[in-house]
Amino acid sequence: MIEYNRYSWWKTVFSWRGTALPQAAPRVLAVTVFAVFVQVVFHEGTNFGWINLSQFDDLDPTGHAVLGSLLGFLIVFRMNGSNNRYWEGRSHWGQLINSSRSLVRVGAEYTTHGLELADLVSAYVICLRLSLRGKRELDEVEMFLTPGICKEVSRFGNQPTALAAEISGWINREKMAGKIGPQMVRHMENELSRLVDSQGGCEKIQKTPLPFAYAAMIKQLILVYLVTLPIVLCERCGWWTPGLVATIAFGLFGMEEASVEIEDPFGTEDNCLDLETYTLTITRDAGQLAARTLTRSSWSGELDA
Repeated sequence: MIEYNRYSWWKTVFSWRGTALPQAAPRVLAVTVFAVFVQVVFHEGTNFGWINLSQFDDLDPTGHAVLGSLLGFLIVFRMNGSNNRYWEGRSHWGQLINSSRSLVRVGAEYTTHGLELADLVSAYVICLRLSLRGKRELDEVEMFLTPGICKEVSRFGNQPTALAAEISGWINREKMAGKIGPQMVRHMENELSRLVDSQGGCEKIQKTPLPFAYAAMIKQLILVYLVTLPIVLCERCGWWTPGLVATIAFGLFGMEEASVEIEDPFGTEDNCLDLETYTLTITRDAGQLAARTLTRSSWSGELDA
């Protein structure tokens, strides 16, 4: 995710990184070259009598205008759908942050093994980030887990689910040891369920792309519209046609490309969610909550002595 100054208008306008320009520029250039070709053919054809201008008198641009309006509506609808997926993904990670804090806070306060729980929660969110990006390596979570747990997690098809089960096992062990009562167990399991619900929501977004038929139709309509646009404009706009086509192509390709990029908000592109920062926030807060109770316990022991 790119952090930018929303009040810096000119800097944002002339930005390159993070915009749709790198992806859309080759297509815009191709359409512009085609528009120049059409304009050259029209210009030379009228000069040498190959093209009769009276033929363009019957060319009604109304149908093309209707197609452009329909295309604009479809692209806006697609952008809204992608933005909803993006915001839903951010909401799920917000819930992951909140529930992680609540779970570790309670576990660290009422038991003496809060640091173990903090490590499990930290490993869980890091493993979820990796899973959403199609990775199964456990190098980043090895520092939080014992070799036995790492081996067990690696056997699971869905590794975050294995770590959720480990957290449930931690809660059960503390219950059997008499450290937490049934009401506290219910509260902690509810927070864990919220973590798993958010995990499922993220996986739903990541594994359910926009239907192919809809995505393909938008691309096909954009191509048809831009290929026929120079033919409609060449007689009316003359040599302004390539510039107008390039501007319209940039708008259509740019909006469509932006929608594609944020459709999966868990990737590594510039405009995807900053999952590294979110997981770092969780690991930092979980570790500090666990360390706080340990520090307070050592202070109490010194005062009693």
